[in-house]
Amino acid sequence: MKRVLKWIGIVLAGLVGLVLLTAVILHFVGLSRLNNAPEVATKPVSVPTDTAAVARGEHLVNVISSCGTCHGEDLGGQVFFDGEVGSYVFAANLTAGAGGVAATFSDADWERAIRHGVGSDGRVLVIMPSNFYQHYSDADLGAMIAYLKAAPPIDNDLGVRRIGFPGSVLGGTLGFNDFTRINGIDHANVGANSPAAGATVEYGAYLVQIAACGECHAANLAGITLAEGQDGPPEGPNLTPGGDLGGWTDADFMAVMRTGQTPDGRSLDPEMMPWPTFSQMSDTELQAIWTYLQSLPALPDNS
Repeated sequence: MKRVLKWIGIVLAGLVGLVLLTAVILHFVGLSRLNNAPEVATKPVSVPTDTAAVARGEHLVNVISSCGTCHGEDLGGQVFFDGEVGSYVFAANLTAGAGGVAATFSDADWERAIRHGVGSDGRVLVIMPSNFYQHYSDADLGAMIAYLKAAPPIDNDLGVRRIGFPGSVLGGTLGFNDFTRINGIDHANVGANSPAAGATVEYGAYLVQIAACGECHAANLAGITLAEGQDGPPEGPNLTPGGDLGGWTDADFMAVMRTGQTPDGRSLDPEMMPWPTFSQMSDTELQAIWTYLQSLPALPDNS
């Protein structure tokens, strides 16, 4: 019996050692993947300086892409994780104030970060929806960069990103494609021209992409529903004609986007759906988005 117990102990100790070794390996593999982005094909962007371009960039940054949702209303940055999963992760201060990236970023750094999800120091950016921003046209991205370089400076030094165990494993290996978007970007084909502004399917599709609607409503826009206790992106309803929007009129859609009130009397949660920001879109932009959504196939809700 003693011999049996001894062997059981040896086997258990071996299994524990194997688990620990696997965890250590995954930790360092995850850190390496997060801290060393692969080489990606980047594309130079011309950055204008005229007031019209800066104003266009301000609209794109603060309204269309709603960058303040993650980077703070003043773009001064904010913390996502502070000790959770052993990590310290934040959305950067985008201004030229103390601790802000605009003080040191080149135009190429901006392009690489926004459209490719790669930091100026070669790290993979996390929780950064560059898979959507890859669709920004050169002209619009140039306008964005022009505004970011001119935005009011905010002093907010958030320090250095630190990813420890088990965040290194969860974000660097097991959930790499959710925690980062670098593998979902066609790096060699960014920068197509944007469609002409108008209430068209093409312009609406462009706006839906750069507004990152698919982040909460799924890539096919048929919605995201999480099981109880399941982690994931914010839940968003089905935006195709197969969902509730199939019974809306264009006036209903405009009213929802302007007021946050649905036709059945519900109030949208501005923390989950930033309608106060999107309400600042022009009539043409909202009409284009509605036209595009109505052109989609009527899909059932994603499960």
